Amino acid sequence: MFTGIITDIGRIAALEQAGDMRARITTAYDTGSIDIGASIASDGVCLTVVALGDDWYDVDISAETVSKTNLGAWAVGHGVNLERALKVGDELGGHIVSGHVDGVAEIIAMTDEGDSTRVRFRAPSELARFIAPKGSVALNGTSLTVNEVDGDIFGVNLISHTKEVTNWGQAKVGDKVNLEIDTLARYVARLAEYG
Repeated sequence: MFTGIITDIGRIAALEQAGDMRARITTAYDTGSIDIGASIASDGVCLTVVALGDDWYDVDISAETVSKTNLGAWAVGHGVNLERALKVGDELGGHIVSGHVDGVAEIIAMTDEGDSTRVRFRAPSELARFIAPKGSVALNGTSLTVNEVDGDIFGVNLISHTKEVTNWGQAKVGDKVNLEIDTLARYVARLAEYG
């Protein structure tokens, strides 16, 4: 489990396609405190550490994960939002995020408003019903509050701090981003089906 509060921007150092895709991600994390088998959310996708070095870790990414996320577009040098798994007693600053991406949303508009940037997305139609104004979504692993919803279009505001400490500072119209809907919204919708 994660909180959607990004704690490092890693970089893709190498990609290899051999069965599954293997990525090497450089990080400022103390890799001495990371175990093989640990989960790290990488652009919002819960990935398992399979190898470690002084300032990097490797993950294997299945074809299923590549098909459901934007990880297939990763390239060497790409900045990756990173978050280590939540520990009991950690501050829950965002919302509960599983790292299990539901689909890919597309950035359709970006407008600067003061120091913030309003970003509008098109969600897959089957996921749009789970997105509500003032609710939470995880986009590329970042916990964000939804401002408005109109059908399958929704918007969020990115404050300066978020743009500085995540890869959102490099976002542009047309980018595809990993979307994880709020777990609570998923269960409420499921209960409503049987209500």
